[in-house]
Amino acid sequence: MITESIFGKTKDGVEVKEYTITNANGMSFSAITFGAVIRKVMLEDKKGVLRDVVLGYDSVENYEKDDTYLGAVVGRYANRIGNATFELNGEVYKLEGNDNGNHLHGGYNGYDKRVWDAETFEGELGNGVTFKLFSPDLDQKYPGNLEISVTYTLTDDNDLMIDYRAVSDKDTICNLTNHSYFNLGGHDSGSALNQYAMINADFVTEADAKSITTGKMIYVSGTPMDFTSEMLIGDHIDDDYYQLNYGLGYDHNWALNKKEEGEMILAATLENRKTGIKMEVYTDLPGVQFYSGNFLKGELPGKDGVRYLKRYGVCFETQYYPDSINKPEFPSPILKAGEEYKTTTIYKFV
Repeated sequence: MITESIFGKTKDGVEVKEYTITNANGMSFSAITFGAVIRKVMLEDKKGVLRDVVLGYDSVENYEKDDTYLGAVVGRYANRIGNATFELNGEVYKLEGNDNGNHLHGGYNGYDKRVWDAETFEGELGNGVTFKLFSPDLDQKYPGNLEISVTYTLTDDNDLMIDYRAVSDKDTICNLTNHSYFNLGGHDSGSALNQYAMINADFVTEADAKSITTGKMIYVSGTPMDFTSEMLIGDHIDDDYYQLNYGLGYDHNWALNKKEEGEMILAATLENRKTGIKMEVYTDLPGVQFYSGNFLKGELPGKDGVRYLKRYGVCFETQYYPDSINKPEFPSPILKAGEEYKTTTIYKFV
């Protein structure tokens, strides 16, 4: 089932629509045209109680004010670019330094602050909605006219599939992700540290004090970054370890264990054993940023008036590694003119 409604208007008077997709099991998700935000993910827990497991807001105004990217698609380049600068084809591009002099999630006017076009569909895999955005040449100071589509599909197997597509008329860089904060106890259940996580990665990319990758890979075994087996998120998050001290918790890129580039693998899992809800994350991208919501402050009222405080939700942002355009040893985020950026991430609820 697909329903469409008016969610509200931006401060400039632009109408924002909301789409809700429900599968045969009664699971649903809702997404809005502002930021292509995933606003709700509703499913039953082991006792049959319906829970909304992503953080979000009840008004366009709060999404406009939000600086934590709740549920949004971020880009043109997700995560950070060191010194807000990169070189491509011999030309240097200076971006907005919106994060300690570095560039984060597209700058001050990222894709999370745009109103996207949208179209619903009924397909063989499931029903969903496709969001489209045109990002002109030198938008956010990036080269190339970029045509983007992000498709959310909900299957009857409780898969929330995200298909990203983009084409540029010039060589550029592209790294799109979704910034949903998950709490499988429910968006209103408080701390997310009582959940178990697994990340299918033997290495994490080392970050400096400003969260910029150094180029060095850290072997996670014997460190608080080791999620190769399920571990309670809160067990080691406050350990005196330099990476956790820098990030005020987990806010790092794990280099996924892949046999070949573009391989779709199980990247991570999240489980709340009290509600019995478990999520599996699949991706064909090389990395995932696991972020433990360290900078949530509850400054704006969330859904149903809930204040989302520090670590009330966690993110699994599938991606190219942070600052990879400046690290030739990392998988390349360069998108050649006329070629298609094509990647898929799946949040599967089991």
